[in-house]
Amino acid sequence: MTMRYHGLPSAHSLLCFEAAARRRGFKAAAQELHVTPAAISHQVKSLEADLRRELFRRHPRGVELTESGAYLLVALQNGLDTILEGVEQLRSEPNRSAITISTTTAVSSLWLTPKLASFWRTHADISVSQIVSDLDVPRTQWDLSIKYGDMAREPMTCHRLFKDRITALGSPRFAEQHGITCLEDLLRAPLIHIEAEETGWTTWQEWSSQLGHARPGSTGFSVNNYIIGIQAAQDDMGAILGWEGLTAELVASGRLVRLIPDNIPSPMDFYIRLNPRASSRATRLCDWLLKTL
Repeated sequence: MTMRYHGLPSAHSLLCFEAAARRRGFKAAAQELHVTPAAISHQVKSLEADLRRELFRRHPRGVELTESGAYLLVALQNGLDTILEGVEQLRSEPNRSAITISTTTAVSSLWLTPKLASFWRTHADISVSQIVSDLDVPRTQWDLSIKYGDMAREPMTCHRLFKDRITALGSPRFAEQHGITCLEDLLRAPLIHIEAEETGWTTWQEWSSQLGHARPGSTGFSVNNYIIGIQAAQDDMGAILGWEGLTAELVASGRLVRLIPDNIPSPMDFYIRLNPRASSRATRLCDWLLKTL
């Protein structure tokens, strides 16, 4: 099917003209477009007849643009530049028909993915993809983004998901093996330290200091990923600091237990950001997530 807009010459004749003007000859244009020079000449003559003006001066060794031809060439090249910009923009951005949500490994594994499974069951018409990274993801790549940080410093629309409390967690066997009944017992036991500065996790030293206690002992080990740390805690390897909003299901299932009653408020919020260019579908997902809190 050939599409034409009323009042415009055919796209094929314009394409032949542009190639002939740029290559300064019908033969060179024909080689580029894989047609005969006669076909290029025919299309250019048809375009000249349509515009009722001469676009080329024909010479034995080639062609030369007239003033009208030069004007048309500039207009075409400007239009092609605009088309190329649009194509590159589409190539560089995610599929607009799907919602892309950026989040950290911990939030994706412990909170978001289980919720998305429920969302898909009731919103089968909306496709959702995740970008899972503990590093900042450029906002050109996502519609929604879940962060742990200071929401007040965000310039775009944000909604708090939960303001957590941080408690000490461990497996039931670990609690029994180490006879943990108070803060002092806990801080002498093996501790799992999360060393990932970009995520802003509260450290054991910060946690115990807020509870008015000296720094914890040196036993335990460090990992750079919270999910690995959570798994290590379930495997009886040590105590880990747990954000209640993320670990509620693990505690409810009994895989992890609160080792002592002491806890502190989280210094930062888990919140969701809405990209200004986000679609109405992304807004629906954001509203749905907020209603599940």
